[in-house]
Amino acid sequence: MKPLLQFAVIAVLTLAGAGGTWLLKGTPKEKVFTCDPKLLKQDEICPSDVSGNVLWVDARSRAEWKENGLNGSVLWNLDPKEDAQQFEAEVAMRVVDAGLVVVYCGSEACGTSRQIADRIRALDLGPQVKVLHGGWEGLKDPSSKP
Repeated sequence: MKPLLQFAVIAVLTLAGAGGTWLLKGTPKEKVFTCDPKLLKQDEICPSDVSGNVLWVDARSRAEWKENGLNGSVLWNLDPKEDAQQFEAEVAMRVVDAGLVVVYCGSEACGTSRQIADRIRALDLGPQVKVLHGGWEGLKDPSSKP
């Protein structure tokens, strides 16, 4: 009987704590992605502004790209286990035909997309190369889809 009483006390205390938090903080707020063009860095673009003949370059891991990369996107990451020259060759062929190249990684804080964008710009193949503001996190928000 003692274990059942202990369980009941723990359950009541847990529910009281959760209820108190809900009363003080309210319901959980969904994080809404916003992209203010005035606050963008020079090489960034909002997801909603991407249109036309776009080559999407996914700078995340191969596993993430395979799981949920954008249709038609190409992979180019900085994983030392990957072949950087192969990435460059595959992307270079497609960059020539693109009107715009947009590089994205996991989130706004991920610096990989900017490094990959710099490497693509260094190829000097013509199209403008932009970094997606918000990265994959920005693309997940339905209101920001291109």
